[in-house]
Amino acid sequence: MATARGRNEPERGDSDPLGNRTEEAGWRPVNRRAFLSALSGGLLAATLGAEAQQAGKVYRVGIVPPGPISERLHLWEAFRQGLRDLGYVEGENITLVFPAGEVRPERLSQLAAELVSLKVDIIVAAATAGIQAARKATKTIPIVMPVANDPVETGFVASLGRPGGNITGLALISSQLSGKRLELLRTVAPEVSRIAVLFNPTNPAHPHQMRETEAAARALGVHLQFLEVRNPKDVDTVLQIATTSRTPALVVLDDALLFTYRTAIVKLAAKNRLAAIYGFREFVEAGGLMAYAANLADMYRRAATYVDRILKGAKPADLPIEQPNKFELVINLKTAKALGLTIPQSLLLRADQVIE
Repeated sequence: MATARGRNEPERGDSDPLGNRTEEAGWRPVNRRAFLSALSGGLLAATLGAEAQQAGKVYRVGIVPPGPISERLHLWEAFRQGLRDLGYVEGENITLVFPAGEVRPERLSQLAAELVSLKVDIIVAAATAGIQAARKATKTIPIVMPVANDPVETGFVASLGRPGGNITGLALISSQLSGKRLELLRTVAPEVSRIAVLFNPTNPAHPHQMRETEAAARALGVHLQFLEVRNPKDVDTVLQIATTSRTPALVVLDDALLFTYRTAIVKLAAKNRLAAIYGFREFVEAGGLMAYAANLADMYRRAATYVDRILKGAKPADLPIEQPNKFELVINLKTAKALGLTIPQSLLLRADQVIE
């Protein structure tokens, strides 16, 4: 039980590499009915058909997800809801062009290039991997980021106040949360002196996050063990390493790849009896112990306002990057009990959501 505290026409064209019939270059517009079908486990691929047959401008927004859409359906539905709240109706004045099959990271550059060839009006590219691919593909089509880790540090924008190029949107300065996450972890496991840190070596934002995490660890007198994850098989291996080296706690850095693997990470952390803190509530909803960060669904919903402003004439270079002003703490009491941990009442009272 979760106890909330606070808020909280016929197909045509060729087949893509996954065997899906596509309209153009492996992409399909997706209407709301098809999308909601996908939310219940169906395939995320459909054509607008008769819905698109109307007069007037229909803006096309291309989507570059950072990984499998099946792991992020709730986030893209939040983005769609944001558009609906602003008066956009799919098939009448806007079309969202999603990949026709599940997205593999190695296909992102190809998918972004295909969107450019389709001459979409805007590209919405999420997380570091998606933004990298979109940025490589175009310097002229506006790119909106629903979420990006440290976009100045990674070179995506010149500054938060004045991005200066064709990229804008929302940023999560994950490195600034490192100290708070370590403090929270020590609050529930005060005896911990060694903490494993999962990171993705291909993420250009991670070196900065790692430096900030190290600085916070030194202040707390904690030793860190950095463990890299490139594929699902690595998760089991590195968490076994943490256990063998008697490292009883875990921090998972913010990353799209690790987000995709969250179910496996949470399961193996429990198997190895690791007290863990994660970036996002989705890890805790999957059974993780704690998470502290902004709400991703809220950020995706807010990204719709950037799309709206750009379609109305604003230039990405002039639209300041938005940062969250609220961070939520989510705690899973069931997991805490399974690990033999007692969550202090003071921490429970601060939590935005406690899962029991």
